[in-house]
Amino acid sequence: MTPQDDVTRVADPAAAPKPVSTPLPADAMIVVPVRDLVLFPELVFPVSVARPSSVAAIQQAVREQRQIVLVLQRDPQKEEIVPTDLHQVGTVANVLRYVTTPDGNHHIVCQGVQRFRTTDFVDGHPFLMARGLHLAEPTTTGPEVEARFLVLKQQLNEVLDLLPQVPQELRQTVEATTSAGTLADLAASYLDSKPAEKQEVLEAVDLVPRLDKVTQLLAKRLEVMRISSEIGRQTKSSLDARQREIVLREQMAAIQRELGEDDSGKQAIADLDKAITDAKMPPEAETAARKELRRLQRTPEASAEHGMIRTYLDTLIELPWALPETQPIDITEARRVLDHDHYGLEKIKKRIVEYLAVRKLAPEGKAPILCFVGPPGVGKTSLGQSIARAMGRKFSRVSLGGVHDEAEIRGHRRTYIGALPGTIIQAVRKAGSRDCVMMLDEIDKMGSGVHGDPSAAMLEVLDPEQNGTFRDNYLDVPFDLSRVVFIATANMLETIPGPLRDRMEIISLTGYTAGEKLEIAKRYLVRRQLEANGLTAEQAGIDDDALRLIIDSYTREAGVRWLEREIGRALRHVAVEVAEGKTTKAQIGTADIEKLLGPVRFENEVAMRTSVPGVATGLAWTPVGGDILFIEATRSPGGGRLILTGQLGEVMRESAQAALSLIKNKAAAIGIDPASFEKTDIHVHVPAGATPKDGPSAGVAMFMALTSLMTGRTIRSDTAMTGEISLRGLVLPVGGIKEKVVAAAAAGITRVMLPARNRRDYDDIPEEVRKTLEFIWLEKVEDAVEQALSPPEQKAA
Repeated sequence: MTPQDDVTRVADPAAAPKPVSTPLPADAMIVVPVRDLVLFPELVFPVSVARPSSVAAIQQAVREQRQIVLVLQRDPQKEEIVPTDLHQVGTVANVLRYVTTPDGNHHIVCQGVQRFRTTDFVDGHPFLMARGLHLAEPTTTGPEVEARFLVLKQQLNEVLDLLPQVPQELRQTVEATTSAGTLADLAASYLDSKPAEKQEVLEAVDLVPRLDKVTQLLAKRLEVMRISSEIGRQTKSSLDARQREIVLREQMAAIQRELGEDDSGKQAIADLDKAITDAKMPPEAETAARKELRRLQRTPEASAEHGMIRTYLDTLIELPWALPETQPIDITEARRVLDHDHYGLEKIKKRIVEYLAVRKLAPEGKAPILCFVGPPGVGKTSLGQSIARAMGRKFSRVSLGGVHDEAEIRGHRRTYIGALPGTIIQAVRKAGSRDCVMMLDEIDKMGSGVHGDPSAAMLEVLDPEQNGTFRDNYLDVPFDLSRVVFIATANMLETIPGPLRDRMEIISLTGYTAGEKLEIAKRYLVRRQLEANGLTAEQAGIDDDALRLIIDSYTREAGVRWLEREIGRALRHVAVEVAEGKTTKAQIGTADIEKLLGPVRFENEVAMRTSVPGVATGLAWTPVGGDILFIEATRSPGGGRLILTGQLGEVMRESAQAALSLIKNKAAAIGIDPASFEKTDIHVHVPAGATPKDGPSAGVAMFMALTSLMTGRTIRSDTAMTGEISLRGLVLPVGGIKEKVVAAAAAGITRVMLPARNRRDYDDIPEEVRKTLEFIWLEKVEDAVEQALSPPEQKAA
């Protein structure tokens, strides 16, 4: 903040007007317009005067020893001033000194006295004169004024602390000022702000508005000064650190020269040269490495480029360029490893053994890329680890979930600071072997954005014809990925792009049956949770019946993760008692489960829901396995409308409409009065309304729910169904049969009705499930009516 003078143009001295011969009115004040200066009461400022009329006004005031009024112009560029060009409020000032320099410039030193508001101007004089009101300084006191006064003084002291070389007199003036109005005028006068903002302060006669305005202006300026000061400190610190580093490096170099140790840089280059030779790189990669090594020799160690080149060379050297010695694959040992690590999954194990046999007989051949698809918790990732153990190779896992940048796969170019290789090269580098087993986890959850599509970059990685010369952007030399065993995992295939899916062999993993879950819990989960909770088999155990209760009543999933968490919860209660010394051995039985895990979470509600006409049990496929759903229908007097609720998708809504059209067409054959549809509104609802539902496979269930509603006959509670329907009454095949049937068995269903054309999926259903279910194959909807509806004599009243 520095004083701002009104810097004006220098006028010709000869153009100055002569003294006024007529006397000036005693009640009028001489007005001197100023361009960029606002003078406040009690403050002294120099003013340069150049306008002829202003020079005449000053000279007349000096001759008559009169006070003047300094008023700010609205437009500083205007030369000819009329009363409307001036602000209404100015400052009465005493002319302390008037000086004319040898070059003809006119200067005055004036002191502000008090505020002045013009009311009218007096004509007939060579300069402006005005009458008005002398505005006395308010003497208001009180808490509001005192509080604002203290805040303003604190702000001023902080500003003075931030300013360099502040005169001590200015600090003393601020501390000695006891008047709130005077302190506000002082702060506004020295504030580095626009004249218009200072004019607003001058026009604020009342203390509270004036103090608020000055405080706001000062707060803005103070924030700018704080940021500027911080930037200055950071810049100085950065420069100081850089200069210090240079000096220290020079001193270190001098010390090394004195000690005869000046060959450390040469030794490092020699070590890198030897490491490049030992890495057994291909010719193209070795040429690029030695070129960068020569650049490194010419680059000063203090340069940022030196670190980037060294990091690049270290990456090239650490990569496993040489192919390790091939280890024979023992198929018998592979079977043992798979059986030891995983229960069930016989078809999956068979395919893996076939895969390993082909790799053993044709190690140089291009083996397919396996992709395990299934719900969470069924053992996809652990299967990859078992394959690595069976092959005697190192295992590396790459998580692709949420990857939306192509550079995550191909790497960043070295032109960017902090560039790194892509995740594929980093995984190979971490494994330390070019023939490792690499698990590409969650490949279905890659996204795309403004930085490219990573799934497109994966096309080269997973193509056996191309990945032998994979070029990472960071390496900028080809790297052979053809010996890496890639295994991908996914929860669903729909989100994997077609070209990428075409490069992989899909192996589906379904959910486990209740019996399989029991065996998995006994063999793996209980032991793992005992170790996780610091218990031994001698201290705690869980009965088979208790495990069955947890599986049936506390979990509802395709995998076993939820089951493992519940087992862990039960064992933690035992761990507390063992830690407290209350017990040394605890065997958890069925009677203890509800006390440890709380009330039963899942009950068999099929019988309860289907005990009334209009309710059918359908089967659905979800990304986390199969599930059952209920189709509920009811009717009310109306005009033949069909109402659909339950957040149904477009395809599922069309299935409901097709089911209604079909039942109207077959009404007479089923025993329904065709006229009843015209006087009835039918409402179809699928519970769990917060969950979106879609697909055509609920067609049979929709048809049966409407048939049950209109005939008044209930559907058997032990029966669930799936299948698409046509308007001719045919039952068409659907997908996800294996998952749906497993879910039906887990829910207590004993009969399932499936499309006859889905018989091809029968062998995929686990044998344990097939033994517990009765399968009814449907060719037409009449088959479903015959098998599912209760007999007419049991018709509801």
